[in-house]
Amino acid sequence: QVKLVESGGGLVQAGGSLRLSCAASGLTFSWYTMGWFRQAPGKEREFVGSITWSGDRTNYVDSVKGRFTISRDNAKNTVYLDMSRLKPDDTAVYYCAAVPHWGSRSRGTVDGYDYWGQGTQVTVSS
Repeated sequence: QVKLVESGGGLVQAGGSLRLSCAASGLTFSWYTMGWFRQAPGKEREFVGSITWSGDRTNYVDSVKGRFTISRDNAKNTVYLDMSRLKPDDTAVYYCAAVPHWGSRSRGTVDGYDYWGQGTQVTVSS
């Protein structure tokens, strides 16, 4: 079955950096658009960014543009989220998600994805 496993979360001071990884198995990774989402306590899960199956295009929510970068290594079945200049407002559980690259669902919404990881906690202290 499809499995997505996030790693790399932790506690970091404001202004610091973290790299999250999401290792995928049970799917042909290069066929899938990958997304990153986050959910803070008491809030809905929100879109952070996405990357096309080939890695040629990325898309980000405005609040992370210029600070976060998504990349992927199809040979390693892994997608990355590099986060820099972190702010306390970035504190959340971060999830990766996957959906086949064909189809018309919006890649910026929770409903646009078929598979989800279990999440990794990122805490940014002020």
